Amino acid sequence: MPVTPALRPANTGQIRQQPRSRATVAMGFVTGMLSGMARQGRDPGPLLRASGIDLAEPASRIPVDRYARLYNLVVLDLDDEGFGLFSQAMAPGTFEFLCRGMLGAPTLAEALLRATRFLRIVLPDLRVSLQRDGLKAMLGIVEIRPLAADDHDPGRVFALEWLLRLLHGVACWFVGRGLALDAVDFPYPRPAHADDYALVYTEHSHFGATSLCAHLQANLLDLPLRRDEAALNAFLEGAPGKIAMLYRRDREMVFRVRDLLRDALPDNLSLEAVAGQLHVSPRTLARRLEEEGSSFRAIKDATRRDIAYARLTKTRQPVAELAADLGYADPSAFYRAFVAWSGLSPERYRSSLTVGDATSATRR
Repeated sequence: MPVTPALRPANTGQIRQQPRSRATVAMGFVTGMLSGMARQGRDPGPLLRASGIDLAEPASRIPVDRYARLYNLVVLDLDDEGFGLFSQAMAPGTFEFLCRGMLGAPTLAEALLRATRFLRIVLPDLRVSLQRDGLKAMLGIVEIRPLAADDHDPGRVFALEWLLRLLHGVACWFVGRGLALDAVDFPYPRPAHADDYALVYTEHSHFGATSLCAHLQANLLDLPLRRDEAALNAFLEGAPGKIAMLYRRDREMVFRVRDLLRDALPDNLSLEAVAGQLHVSPRTLARRLEEEGSSFRAIKDATRRDIAYARLTKTRQPVAELAADLGYADPSAFYRAFVAWSGLSPERYRSSLTVGDATSATRR
């Protein structure tokens, strides 16, 4: 599918990546997200308080988990996964079916082409396209209907950066690795929160283009998808909010460790073993994870927990076999861990799903 060429203005420089002690979000991402509520005359105050965010401090940065919580609360309040920014609402569940439509594609290219076709149905205001040109590829987003009268309108800025972030994050997740964007051309003036683009997209971000165009290496489109339905079901817990900043560069170590632990199962890798594979010392790895707001033990527990919930929900795999797949030395150790996560034994958890009590069973 052809993509509309984007023009790079000569007077815009590259963004320098700013080091952050942990993953946080600039306030500009928050105010842009709330633009649709403002257009509808809705008060975001209760949602902000529920998320622990104070707009009275515009220079403050928001932890990613609070941003993700606000994201989901806004969607729930508006009953619209498009945040009230488009001519028609995107019903809750749109993100899930976008992912399910991509699931099972043989390559990332096919998955993204499926996504473009799906988005034409649910998001007619924008047109997403994918093009190869030799060793390069381009993912384009063009306005079919103007999103705002002013190019720099916060709602328009957020809508375009949100859709790119969504597609890029989902693509990274499906192939199980971060996908480097060589450059991105954005069709609006440089926003106040543009310094964060180096963390979210690429330091090679340019502004004032005629349309949005993300540039990447074409061989990335040939990567196979590594996620199955069980993994997707676990991933969708907390979505779509948690995808919002999933593959930020200041969280990359968390996800590299998680992927190594998951791919090694049933082998139970130690901190030292993972550090060796990442070519850092155990102390450096522990420090990096702490800076990103996590720990080796927390990642290991979360990885096993998510797989356990998905398998118990979607398969009839025997519990003892599941425990072995997750690297537990004996089923009793898995039982103790699962009770700590859910308050129920694996069998009772599985039974509760059949009687419609999954909500209480997953409360933890």
